[in-house]
Amino acid sequence: MTTDASNTPAARDQAARHDPFYDELHDSADFVELRRRFRNFAFPATAIFLAWYLLYVVMSNWAVDFMSKKVVGNINIALVFGLLQFASTFFLAWLYSRYMNRNVDQLARDVELRFNNESNGGAGR
Repeated sequence: MTTDASNTPAARDQAARHDPFYDELHDSADFVELRRRFRNFAFPATAIFLAWYLLYVVMSNWAVDFMSKKVVGNINIALVFGLLQFASTFFLAWLYSRYMNRNVDQLARDVELRFNNESNGGAGR
C-alpha cells in the first residue's frame, strides 16, 4: 500500500501558503537565463578548481620526490604549489565577481524588481 505524500495535511498546508507567483517567476525566461548564466561560470570553474586542488593532493602523496625538489633555498615545489592554491582561490573569486558584474547582476536586478512589483502589487501578498 502506497500513500501519496502530497495529500497529507502538512503538505496541503504548505501548498496553501505557497504563492503561485514563485512558480511563475521560476518558469520565466529571465529567471531561466539567470540560472543558465550562473551555471555557465560556476560549474566549469568548480570543476577546474577541484581538479587543480586534487592535482596538488595527488602530487603531494604520490610524487614526493618531485614535490620535495628545492626551488630556492628551503622553498620546494610543494610549498610553491600550496601558495598557488591560495593565489588561485583569490583569482577565482576575482573572476567570479567580474563575471557576475558583467553578465548576471543586471538581469538579477530586473528579476528582483519584477518580483517586488508583482508581490507588492498583488492583493493579499
